[in-house]
Amino acid sequence: MKIVRAFILFAFFSFHLYNCFAQSEKKILSASSLLSSKKDSSTYKDSLVTKAAPKKDSVKKHDPRIATRRSAILPGWGQAYNKEYWKIPIVYGILAIPAGLYFYNNSYYNKTKFAFDARFREAAGDPSLVPYIDPQLTGLSISSLQNYRNSFRQGRDYSILWFILVWGLQVADATVFGHLKDFDVSRDLSMTIAPSFQPQTPGTGLSLTFNLKNPSHKPALSR
Repeated sequence: MKIVRAFILFAFFSFHLYNCFAQSEKKILSASSLLSSKKDSSTYKDSLVTKAAPKKDSVKKHDPRIATRRSAILPGWGQAYNKEYWKIPIVYGILAIPAGLYFYNNSYYNKTKFAFDARFREAAGDPSLVPYIDPQLTGLSISSLQNYRNSFRQGRDYSILWFILVWGLQVADATVFGHLKDFDVSRDLSMTIAPSFQPQTPGTGLSLTFNLKNPSHKPALSR
């Protein structure tokens, strides 16, 4: 009987000790799994934030100075940098007007100048250049040729000035719209009219609220 009792006590003690070890192992495993899940969730959130918010260095900012330099080198290049491609044919169409006037006035300036010199030499007794005068100018006198020559020369000089002016205007256009490229035109830029109440001087009135949003302080994307 003593042996049976001792065996029963030993079995009961062993079973109780086994239950204690099993419970402690469950607590350790549950704690470690919670920690790992928290780490995984935090790393997942961090990865989402880093993916959602791009780095400032990776975002290429629009530089108006580049548009100015490019349009000064080649007309329309600055407008192409500003992605205003529809302005390029307009720029070249306006530049073509003074360019065409230059070639027209320069051509007739050379013809009238030659005819004037030929008539002047003819008056001095040397008619060798008269046969080479343009047929359109053969019936004009020397004074008329002089007036036409001066007029065409003036038109040629003015066409050069107009060409330079149009070139400068397209440079200014590229510069201005390069600065306005990042200008915020969203709904955050608005004016609202709302009733207001002044507690210092009791009375009602209207208040104007301006919302001006700086594009450099846009909030980062988050999930």
